[in-house]
Amino acid sequence: MKLLVLGGSVFLSRAVAEEAVRRGHEVTCACRGSSGSVPAGARHVVVDRSAGPDALSGDRSAELGEAYDAVVDVARHPSWVRAAVARFPGAHWVFVSTINVYADDSTPGGPDSLPLREPVHEDIDLREDPEAYGPMKVACEQAVLGGAGSATVVRPGLIVGPGDPSGRFTYWPARLADTGEHPEVLVPGSADDSVQVIDVRDLAAWLVTLAEERRRGTFDGTGLATTRAAFTDAVAAGARELGRHDPTSTTFTAVPQDFLLSHDVEPWTGPRSVPVWLPLPDHAGLMAHDVTASYDAGLVTRPLVETARDTLLWLDAEPDAPVTGWSRRDEATVLAAWHEQA
Repeated sequence: MKLLVLGGSVFLSRAVAEEAVRRGHEVTCACRGSSGSVPAGARHVVVDRSAGPDALSGDRSAELGEAYDAVVDVARHPSWVRAAVARFPGAHWVFVSTINVYADDSTPGGPDSLPLREPVHEDIDLREDPEAYGPMKVACEQAVLGGAGSATVVRPGLIVGPGDPSGRFTYWPARLADTGEHPEVLVPGSADDSVQVIDVRDLAAWLVTLAEERRRGTFDGTGLATTRAAFTDAVAAGARELGRHDPTSTTFTAVPQDFLLSHDVEPWTGPRSVPVWLPLPDHAGLMAHDVTASYDAGLVTRPLVETARDTLLWLDAEPDAPVTGWSRRDEATVLAAWHEQA
């Protein structure tokens, strides 16, 4: 297969290119390359899509060529996607969207049951309006489905694992490998709360398979939902495989979300946040998607233990990798306040 990856130097798009090269495909990565290198074995064509709609058809047109069997795109700017589809309409498109396209964050569901947000067809700076992310992705989906000869739309949830530039999931392996001096771990909400993530390598492998098969359809791209208790147990087991977690001295303390919010603890991401936690019921659907159709379409996911272990190994190799979330001091302060009132 002759595959064009629009991207290829960072996290998911790089993992896609790497997997496609591993399978023996002819891979071209079109990106600036300023955020990292493309995988060995892939051809790099320097393209800056922010330069305008002619970025793929101007000076780089001859170098890119004309015919590709498939294109994988992760863009969020509608103008970028419209221009790319117009440039390669005959390829099978695999477009990576997001579950943020759904208008209802509170209800579990999937592509066949949840309404979408109203599309925003303009390119919006997310630093000025972060709420535009989902609506822009809706517009991108429409451009692909309306312009490509055949297409797959995949809507991931939280993508995790080695190379994660967000540092959200990474907080948990790092935290559960750091229970020697900080043996009490705060667990947000209830042990039964739903948690749902996907390893970047599993998602990338599935995207390549969808391109190979030229499969049509819209799917949610995340793993099976688990509970908060099972999530922390699996991450702890990943750290334990590396001799970095002692279960005999570690305690897990569940703290209700209302208490956390009243003590100015932020959900999801940020310097005073507990990552991979979202308040309920307003966000109950974001980590409880029905992905039966995705697994039926060839998605295969590895155990979370393996993802946690490999994330720690990546942190060992890249000590400056981002790890978001609150400090051990802030965690201890909130735990002390919880025990005092309890």
